[in-house]
Amino acid sequence: MPDSLQFVIRNNTDSPSCFAYITGLALQQDNQRCFVKGDGNLYFPTAPNSGSILQPLAEDCAVPLGEPGNETTIKVPQIAGGRVWISRDKKLTFLVNPGPALVEPSVLNPSDPNADVDFGFVEFTLNDSQLYANISFVDFVPRLPMGIELETASGAHTKVCGLPPDGINQIADRLNGQAGGDNSPWDKLIVLDKADGSPLRVLNATHGGTVGADFGAYFDEYVSKVWDKYSKDDELTIDTQCDTGVVKGKVNGSGELDFGDGLTFARPSTADVLGCNSGPFTTGPDPRRNAIIPRLAAGFVRGTLLNETNHPSDPAGFYKDQTVHHYSRIVHEVNSDGKGYAFAYDDVDPTGGEDQSGKVNAGDPTVFRIILGGKD
Repeated sequence: MPDSLQFVIRNNTDSPSCFAYITGLALQQDNQRCFVKGDGNLYFPTAPNSGSILQPLAEDCAVPLGEPGNETTIKVPQIAGGRVWISRDKKLTFLVNPGPALVEPSVLNPSDPNADVDFGFVEFTLNDSQLYANISFVDFVPRLPMGIELETASGAHTKVCGLPPDGINQIADRLNGQAGGDNSPWDKLIVLDKADGSPLRVLNATHGGTVGADFGAYFDEYVSKVWDKYSKDDELTIDTQCDTGVVKGKVNGSGELDFGDGLTFARPSTADVLGCNSGPFTTGPDPRRNAIIPRLAAGFVRGTLLNETNHPSDPAGFYKDQTVHHYSRIVHEVNSDGKGYAFAYDDVDPTGGEDQSGKVNAGDPTVFRIILGGKD
């Protein structure tokens, strides 16, 4: 593995004012939080004066991406927890608190200085083992489409297309339709541009509370049906795809989904299913339980637990039930190749199955590309 990699960002939007910011933990610099500037040098934010909060960066770390059709190359060192932030028409605002602690753009805070900016990001980690990157929709879908490509020394070329140019409008239209179909607030997840009223971004339903989208007991009936199914003759089989192996569970007399050896799961609430990180899906010190959680949570999100008893199941059966995480369903439907990280465990696939999460990774990367605008 190289100690750095060429990142190439192609501006295929219609805007000459797109900007990139690369953040993460510099692995070769004691894991310090850093920005990678356009010349490949690193900027390490410093703590503001005592008593000061939410202070601007001492340097402008924006990388201008040039006119439509332009490609910008940046040499990126080994970084963990990295993000390539891209904004269109306006720069992003990053702030610093004592620590120093970097305050990144947030789509959940209406008073955030970036609330009205069209931006998104690609997540990545570059270390001694590999480059791993994905297009994340776990928190929101941006209006700005982004695709990724990875070339390797072995000649392999992998690509995730991302959204088409009008992807955000397609998602908004389908969420509006879903809201009319089941009387749930999917339409409230659409955040409109204050300038022209068009969709600016769409929030994941797990963040619905920030925009008044209360999903209440949306999944309760589905959960009851699952519990009823596995309290009778059916047995839920989960291949953990690790040392824990294959486990089998049924609902016990205490009303818990029981896989034996103390591995029991209470009924999840709607909030538990949407977020995949609370209630019975809270991870802890037991690696066996932690291996079951992603596969069980994915079954609820994708609506496969009533139709299939063996999990992870075939993607052909995902989102066929009426009660599913429709944000996730629609994100996959609208993405040009059907791929995208739409919930926390969207990388759960059957062994040998096609990746659903929209990731690229390799141990011998040579060039990593980000393509803006939804066009090749």
